[in-house]
Amino acid sequence: MAEITAQLVKQLRDATGAGMMECKKALVEANGDYSEAQVILRKRGLATAAKKASRSAKEGLIGLHISADGTSGLLAEVNCETDFVAKTEDFIALVEEIKQLIVAHRPNDVAGLLALASTSDPAVNVEGLLKAKIAKVGENMQVPRFRVLAAAGTLGSYTHPGSKLVVLVDVTTKNASTKEKAEFKELVQDLAMQVAAADPKFLRREDVTADFIANEKEIQRARALAEGKPEKIVDKVVEGRMSKFYEEVCLLDQPFIKENSVTITQLLADKSKQLGDEIGVAGYVRFKVGETATAEEPAAE
Repeated sequence: MAEITAQLVKQLRDATGAGMMECKKALVEANGDYSEAQVILRKRGLATAAKKASRSAKEGLIGLHISADGTSGLLAEVNCETDFVAKTEDFIALVEEIKQLIVAHRPNDVAGLLALASTSDPAVNVEGLLKAKIAKVGENMQVPRFRVLAAAGTLGSYTHPGSKLVVLVDVTTKNASTKEKAEFKELVQDLAMQVAAADPKFLRREDVTADFIANEKEIQRARALAEGKPEKIVDKVVEGRMSKFYEEVCLLDQPFIKENSVTITQLLADKSKQLGDEIGVAGYVRFKVGETATAEEPAAE
């Protein structure tokens, strides 16, 4: 048996882009023959897949799942390179499989998901399944993220046509009977559409991170100085502009998309009064295809 050194494995990996373990297995099978190991990887489609995985995947679909009892929801993003592939039955089935695996096993992160055994091909894990799909289709495919939302209240969703923008929103009530009212169901739908359209970064002002605020204040300060505002009033100008900033980034401060004169906080208060309940928003998740895609993050690598 020829000696398989770490340097030789690295050399094969650099040349083919295949994973370290796959390169080592190929070298063992080839009895240390470097050229033969390259051929083995190419036959398995791994070298091709790894090269494809260096390309940016900015298309794809967002998988949505809400449990039958409404206690939890899930968004999972699966990327590919073109909208053509995203619309194929094979890719749609891949998204469904990944979504169901997350529902069944609740992995902690993407790495945990990739390690799960595939249901369509139990001989490989999800990482291997993605590699096989990449080799077959000729496009990079990734699972950059997923998010499970445990409901504090009622889960609602909004899916933009094409499933490239999907929102989950968690709306709370004090009275269980409120959930069955048509006005409440319409409100939940409106809030999901609000998140989709207005893209809030935080739920409320208290949630905005110190770094996020500091960065915005620095931007507004530089802008005020560039506009020729006197140094002595710049801080007041910045504070005044921060109110507008909160209206843009905080859901509860945003103007309602159906009636700009009303904020979401006011909308919730009005609906609470109308329905005789205390209605709030516990949280939300908004996924848009391609937001996290980069050429440096090949999930199938």
